[in-house]
Amino acid sequence: MKRDTPKLLSRRNFLATTAAAIGAPALAQSVNTTQMEQDVTGAVRRNISSFRSMSWQPYFKTLRNGAVLVDIDSRALHFWSADGGTYKLYPSSVPLSEDLTRRGRTTVTRKVVGPSWSPTANMLKRNPDWPRFVPPGPDNPLGTHALYLGWKYYRIHGTHDTRKIGRKSSNGCIGLYNEHIAELFSLTKVGTQVLLI
Repeated sequence: MKRDTPKLLSRRNFLATTAAAIGAPALAQSVNTTQMEQDVTGAVRRNISSFRSMSWQPYFKTLRNGAVLVDIDSRALHFWSADGGTYKLYPSSVPLSEDLTRRGRTTVTRKVVGPSWSPTANMLKRNPDWPRFVPPGPDNPLGTHALYLGWKYYRIHGTHDTRKIGRKSSNGCIGLYNEHIAELFSLTKVGTQVLLI
């Protein structure tokens, strides 16, 4: 049986061209974006429902001192400025399990650039090989900035491990990319209201 060579080559060319066209956006994206943008894109793909803007009115009576809403289920942090003129939406990491999750209202009680970190007694029970103290720096799990909340041991902080963002990966805190926590840090103040739902 003799093959029809022109049709075979034409089919191969079609398949090769189609494969190249399909792969081009992914290649272009990885070449023309920063690592953080690639990480955000991956988080969005895994968790598309979290990246929708929300209105503050169902959650807060006023925007006095600004407002932070953390949606644990969609792994997103929303921020509104006190005057309502600034709205930010960030992908976040959330607690590993429901028993580590705290929900409800609190406020930002302290802001720290270059935080140090010490695991709680419960964390050390679960992870006895963890260090007892980590100074500020690239090995610190709180990243570059931390917003301390009215609940003991709970924070909104950065992370040097960008793989955690968009996932259930924390021991109770809410994590952001270091670039995002730096921006949020500059927008919030002690007294900013925080709601975790």
